[in-house]
Amino acid sequence: MYPSSFEYHTPQDVEAAVDLLVEHSEDDVELMAGGHSLLPAMKSGLSNPDVIIDVEDVDSLYGIDHGDESSSVGAMTTYATVADDDVLGRKTIVSEAAAEIGDMQIRNAGTVGGNIAHADPAADLPAAVLVSDATIHARGRDGERTIPATDFFEMMFTTALAEDEVLTRIEIPHLEQESSGAYIKKESPSSGYALVGVAAVLETDGETITDARIAANGAFDHAMRLGPTEDVLTGEPIDADLAEQAAAHATDDVESYMLMEDTNASAEFRSHLLEVYTARAIETAVSRL
Repeated sequence: MYPSSFEYHTPQDVEAAVDLLVEHSEDDVELMAGGHSLLPAMKSGLSNPDVIIDVEDVDSLYGIDHGDESSSVGAMTTYATVADDDVLGRKTIVSEAAAEIGDMQIRNAGTVGGNIAHADPAADLPAAVLVSDATIHARGRDGERTIPATDFFEMMFTTALAEDEVLTRIEIPHLEQESSGAYIKKESPSSGYALVGVAAVLETDGETITDARIAANGAFDHAMRLGPTEDVLTGEPIDADLAEQAAAHATDDVESYMLMEDTNASAEFRSHLLEVYTARAIETAVSRL
C-alpha cells in the first residue's frame, strides 16, 4: 500500500521543529526520527499524517555526553551507538536493552528518542529507562521541560509529551559502585519485539539490597514498575534465592484485563512469562554484584 500525500519538512534545529509543530497544530502531524515505526505504519495504512517533520538534520539531537554521575543521550542517537558505548555498558543497563532491539540494520538506523516517544508496549527501552530513574528532556513553545521516566509512559503509544514538544535527550544516572542491573526478555518469534521484557536495578550497601527497581514491557499496554516485587527485595540480604520469591509477586497489583493478549501469547501465558523473566532479571543482577 502506498501512503497518502503529505507535507514534508526538514528543520535544522529544535526551535524550527517546535515552530512547525505549533504552525500545524490543527493538522495530523508526525515527528520522524529513524522512521522504523512511522514508515511501516504509513505503508500499512495505520497512520496517514498530513505533515511529517523529519528531525534527521538537527545536529544537537545526536550524541552522548558523559558526566561523573550520569550520561546524557541525544534523542537521535542510534541504538547501535548506545549498545556499543563503553561507559553506558558499564554504568547503566540501557545499552544492554538497546542491544536486544531488532537486528544490526535496525540498530544502525533506529533512534533512542524515537523508541521512547513512540511508546510501543513491546519495545525494549522503556523498562530500562524506568528502572534507571532517567529524566526525559523536551522542548516546546514554552521552553525546556523535564519529565521523570516514572511519569512519562501513560498508555499504549501515549506519553506525557505535549503535542508541541520535541523530545531532545534522556539523562541516565549511573549505577552506584555496589549496584547492578540487567535486562532480560522473551522475544516474539514473529517480530523480535518483547513478549515480556524485564529490567532490574538493585542498589546495595554491600550486604543488603537498599533499593530495588523492577519494570516490565511487553506484558502491559505500557512499561510499568512492579512495585510488589520491589517491596519484597528491598531491605533483604543479597541472595539469588530471593529472586523466585520476589518474582512470584510480579502480578500482585495487576488485574487480568491489564495483561496484553494477542496471537503471540494469551494473558495467562504472559503472566507466567512475567514471573519467570522477572526472576531471571533479578538473578542476573545479583550475579553481577
